[in-house]
Amino acid sequence: MMTTASLTPHAGQALEPSSRWVRVRFAGQMVADSRRVQLLREPGRVPVYYFPRGDVQTAALVPADHAEPCPREGATCWTLRVGDRAAEHAAWEYAAPPADRHALRDHVAFEWPKMDAWFEEDDEVYVHARDPYKRVDVLHSSRHVRVVVAGEVVADSRRPALLFETGLPTRYYLPKADVRMDLLEPTETETRCPYKGLASYYSARIGSTVVRDIAWCYRHPIPECSKIENLVCFFNERVDAVYVDGEIEPRPLTRWSVPETSPSGSGMSR
Repeated sequence: MMTTASLTPHAGQALEPSSRWVRVRFAGQMVADSRRVQLLREPGRVPVYYFPRGDVQTAALVPADHAEPCPREGATCWTLRVGDRAAEHAAWEYAAPPADRHALRDHVAFEWPKMDAWFEEDDEVYVHARDPYKRVDVLHSSRHVRVVVAGEVVADSRRPALLFETGLPTRYYLPKADVRMDLLEPTETETRCPYKGLASYYSARIGSTVVRDIAWCYRHPIPECSKIENLVCFFNERVDAVYVDGEIEPRPLTRWSVPETSPSGSGMSR
């Protein structure tokens, strides 16, 4: 029987074996295929999978051009070459990992965006590895949510879906019937989230004012987040105000607070 303690990560734990079968595809080949990966979690960084050398096509690893420094301090960087394709500085490993991460010896990690595809079991995963200690919960609610942009009420709903994601502000997903869609214009912006899927964006046009990429929608979210399908969500950080049950919500300060850096091509969770 699993105890409550066994579900809680040890304090300060950053490196642990994962029970997931993880594969990496590049140039039509699986360059890594392992059921015994190590998952490294570090504050301020996305989780990273490390593969035992025996589960990696090491023949595809060639010394990287060190005119470009390896972004991982103390690591050896590799270029990945398969046939006519090459990805510079696409992999790295530690010859002498830190004492608290000795399990990384003889393990190789890959730059996620430089690969063609990643799989956890048989599901393709986007952007970065999923953190097993991160939760995303979606709850239907009867709270009254109003969103104001450039002085105009652009959404007014009493049937929002509230998305609670570890470490992020509460997001209010609203039915399109409760949103002034006549004030929103689709943009070409798209981002991916490993926990929710592919998001498409809208700008708000209020008179002569255009607020770019102020809202987004997951038209076909991954099954775990099906409750937000085709609903619209606004950046709490950038609208004039979000009212919930008549009270203004505190404006969160996040990496999406500045329009020039939002929503970001990284596809990080919102």
